[in-house]
Amino acid sequence: MHTILLVDDSATMLMSMSGILKQAGYTVLTANSGDAALNTLKTNKPNLVITDLNMPGMNGIEFIKAAKSNASMRFTPFVMLTTESGASKKDEARAAGAAGWLTKPVVPAQLLQVVKQLAK
Repeated sequence: MHTILLVDDSATMLMSMSGILKQAGYTVLTANSGDAALNTLKTNKPNLVITDLNMPGMNGIEFIKAAKSNASMRFTPFVMLTTESGASKKDEARAAGAAGWLTKPVVPAQLLQVVKQLAK
């Protein structure tokens, strides 16, 4: 089964999304910041990364740019997860390398559909 990395500064979001994905049979890694996620990527190669946009320190867009600068992550799909829905933020996320966008609070069926489509 595929491995998903979840990056969010909210422990509640990590726990909720982890539960949904684990119940569906996915292996889940979690990180509570962009820096922690970059450390996780040094030793793990997930099939998909779902990251929050607004986090203290490194935001989700900065995290995607940093992760994608590593050749081994160049083709890994990233999904932005946020409460924001503005077109300019979506464009900025796409330019950084995001393949998709989920809005909080995430609907379990929508989360699983996006993961199924993108996790290869």
